[in-house]
Amino acid sequence: MTKHQFETFCDFRTQFKSYCHTLNKNFSEVLQGLVREAQKNDTPSYPLETAVVYNTALDDIKEESNINLIVIGDNPGKNEQLAKSNKYLVGQSGKIAAGFFSKHADLRTDFRKNVIILNKTPVHTAKTKHLSFVEKNGDGSIKSLITDSQIFMAKKTAELHHALLADAADGRPELWLVGYGELKNRGVFLRYRDALKSSYADGTDNAWERVFVFQHFSMNRFSIDLNEFCTAHETLGLVDALHALGKQHRAEIFGA
Repeated sequence: MTKHQFETFCDFRTQFKSYCHTLNKNFSEVLQGLVREAQKNDTPSYPLETAVVYNTALDDIKEESNINLIVIGDNPGKNEQLAKSNKYLVGQSGKIAAGFFSKHADLRTDFRKNVIILNKTPVHTAKTKHLSFVEKNGDGSIKSLITDSQIFMAKKTAELHHALLADAADGRPELWLVGYGELKNRGVFLRYRDALKSSYADGTDNAWERVFVFQHFSMNRFSIDLNEFCTAHETLGLVDALHALGKQHRAEIFGA
């Protein structure tokens, strides 16, 4: 990164870390109680250690780091919230993602070194659908937290993306939204969807064209979807196929 890019990233990292610390201080006990209730019917008991998860992998990013992508998952799951981890996409989905980039060396991207990994909200649940339970059964402050955390992440992520692109000569980093089921109507991430789109609304730097939407890495859905697209568009190379598929899904979720 350039000096200015790194300074911008550091500002983002500091704000994000402080935000997560404040939410944990104010809401941890209530959130953990709601999460335990949400998981009773379909999730075995597990150690619940962090209610709002800051991605500590961000602390490993240095000025000399080469950032190619910003990848946005859903929200921290069981592995991500463990105190010994507190990192995003470190479970099976993360392993699949790392394997994809390792397999395709032509993308010149190490998932653990060249990617800023964020989520649509830092609030933990064992399954993303449990966020709806937490929101529905929490009081007004919890309902506001679920909404506000999505808007915070969308706006701050867009600000970071804009700033990094401003100093980039190669159109990187791209921003990949992985997992779009809950971005659709009635999904839990509608607030994130709308806040993100509005953050690119002026279109002055063409940054929206560097935003792509994909299936989630979980259950290998990302690769299955990509392989089917490549089979139907045999003349496209991998990079062009990724861009075409990502734009197709972007239009499906955000409109033209």
